[in-house]
Amino acid sequence: MKIILAAPRGFCAGVNMAVQSLELALRHFGPPIYVYHEIVHNQHVVQSFQGKGAVFVNFLEEIPEDSTVLFSAHGVSPEIRRVAKDRRLNAIDATCPLVTKVHLEAIKFAKEHYTIILIGHEGHDEVIGTMGEAPEAIVLVEDEASVDKLHFEPATKLAYLTQTTLSVDDANRIINRLKERFPWIIGPPKEDICYATQNRQEAVRLLCEKADAVIVLGSQNSSNSQRLRELAQESNRPAYLIDGPQDLIKENFDGLDTILITAGASAPELVVQNTIQWLKDHFDAVVEEQIVRKEEVYFPLPKALRALNVVT
Repeated sequence: MKIILAAPRGFCAGVNMAVQSLELALRHFGPPIYVYHEIVHNQHVVQSFQGKGAVFVNFLEEIPEDSTVLFSAHGVSPEIRRVAKDRRLNAIDATCPLVTKVHLEAIKFAKEHYTIILIGHEGHDEVIGTMGEAPEAIVLVEDEASVDKLHFEPATKLAYLTQTTLSVDDANRIINRLKERFPWIIGPPKEDICYATQNRQEAVRLLCEKADAVIVLGSQNSSNSQRLRELAQESNRPAYLIDGPQDLIKENFDGLDTILITAGASAPELVVQNTIQWLKDHFDAVVEEQIVRKEEVYFPLPKALRALNVVT
């Protein structure tokens, strides 16, 4: 068996920053460090930090006053920041700068009295945070059918924004439908879907035609990982979204010559290598890494941690 190992894959700059932030907070302040929601949507990462003393909560009321809380890479609403301040929590903001960009665009459009159409998945942490910036001004749509249910007069100022981890193709279809129905709608100065999401999707799109099946490393609640699986399936390839090799079934790969492996932006490289080893053990697989695009993006640590001048 041949393994095509896609590059880029795995951790993006935003995830690296968030993970490093939590590691530094645990080292400097000591456990417990509370994290509002999962630091990133990956079970390996979450369980690893739980073992080090991180406590993941869904409500700030679960956190004792005067404790340290870290906001995850997906961002939070102003209301969450207010509650954290009221509870005298030492808040460390590890929001991905690309998510912050969408928040700022929402604030700007709302101040200019636009109705904002947010393209995203209902209930996703990032979407909840973005909508919290201007809840009275934002309407969420998930697909073209949702767009068809909207009704606005031509005098209505309309703008659209997108969740950063969407499928590029899906987002473009919805944006095109919005423009068909509301030709006067405007978008952000620069598209919102993040570089890492686009690059990983591009790699799957280009490489999966060389493979008999595709393995995507990532958790089920990872939006960008789900999009990679869907993209492979759209190319008529069997695709498996797994947390690690323990989720693989040998019979699914019997008789296959070439497997493409990639990883969502919150999946650690360790699980990629463990999955490769599983295929080597069962199918005497050999690995060929194929680099579609190089990534050299870096995001600095949150100010609260930079001020500690901690050397990693």
